[in-house]
Amino acid sequence: MLLTAASTLAGHAQPIAASGPIRLALVESLSGSFANTGEAVFRNIAWAVERVNSRGGVRLPAAAGGARLLQLARYDSKGSSEEALSALRAAIDDGARVILQGNSSAIASVLIEAINKHNQREPDKRVLLLNYSAVEPSLTNERCSFWHFRFDAHADMRMTALMDVLREDRRLSQVYLIGQDYSFGQAVLREARRQLASQRPDVAVVGEELHPVGRVKDFAPYAVKIKASGAQAVITGNWGNDLTLLVKAAREVGYDGMFYTFYGNALGAPAALGDAGVGKVVAVADWLPNLPTAGSEAFYKSFRQRFPDPRDDYVHMRMQLMVEALAQAMERAASLDAVAVARALEAADVTLAGQSGRMRAEDHQFQQQLVVGVMDRVGAPGVQFDVEGSGYGFRVVRQIAADQARMPSSCRMQRP
Repeated sequence: MLLTAASTLAGHAQPIAASGPIRLALVESLSGSFANTGEAVFRNIAWAVERVNSRGGVRLPAAAGGARLLQLARYDSKGSSEEALSALRAAIDDGARVILQGNSSAIASVLIEAINKHNQREPDKRVLLLNYSAVEPSLTNERCSFWHFRFDAHADMRMTALMDVLREDRRLSQVYLIGQDYSFGQAVLREARRQLASQRPDVAVVGEELHPVGRVKDFAPYAVKIKASGAQAVITGNWGNDLTLLVKAAREVGYDGMFYTFYGNALGAPAALGDAGVGKVVAVADWLPNLPTAGSEAFYKSFRQRFPDPRDDYVHMRMQLMVEALAQAMERAASLDAVAVARALEAADVTLAGQSGRMRAEDHQFQQQLVVGVMDRVGAPGVQFDVEGSGYGFRVVRQIAADQARMPSSCRMQRP
């Protein structure tokens, strides 16, 4: 399904562009267990595309077609690597030269490998992969690619931010680790063990579990084990329904410990916990709606005006910065050539609503601040906005500057 500039602008006047649109392809789970996460991504990127198009699109020289609008197309990966590869081929055949994906590090890995081969084989049809949430660390370390750019903090960076809060909880003596059984989930648990050993060696890991991705419908057996272990906290990178069902099961069995999460701030998790989650759920993100700045407040209100249904309330600042960085890079390159755009994107430095980020050229890992929030009732100090109409939001308790969040890279990038 193609979304043209006219359809994504949802009734706003369509600016005049000199040439045909620049096609962007979203390859994501738009059906199945994680359809809600794919649709959340789509809304965010469509909104970012609208913003660029509302100012006239990407301003290119006449030789490159002049000002051109962005056009977003949806391709359903169905949560499958094989389907994602088919979607990639279809997107390229349809003329897309920028692929957007993120909700699975396993799929991101497959796409990066396929794009590496495609770009070598067909230099006239090279494509870039912009990754907004596939955070397995190796993707910008030993497996880095010139054609891949990551706009989310990777798992080790996110864990470090969480640990910045966890290590101060002196009541904590036992934790339980649980995650999805694929590269990302394994990386989260591995890094949790490493950082606990170095920063809180007094804390014992009393349980560790990996479960199938997107296939567990009843997390009660896991929740029972967590409660029986005596753990005072759970550390998890679970996302989507795998997180919502986990926290719901924990509430139902009466577990009252802390949850240190990567994604506990939306997609049903706060509503599933209710009052039991107040002061107990910690989430790390690049941005949270209750970040105490005027720019952030205006940005969030603008999103809610565009998407007023509480079920659509899941906004990602990094996805907005990603599209802004792409438009900036195309304009600086004065071209849509993949190599030229990639080189310009390596120097991307963008700001929106007071949130800034820049691309690190050595590994294509975006550098931005991280924030950590704790779940609380809306209306409590620091909680102006709730999540998905649940009555619960996240109070920002830690802001970690980009320079502090930065981690070294082992990338040895091969450039064309």
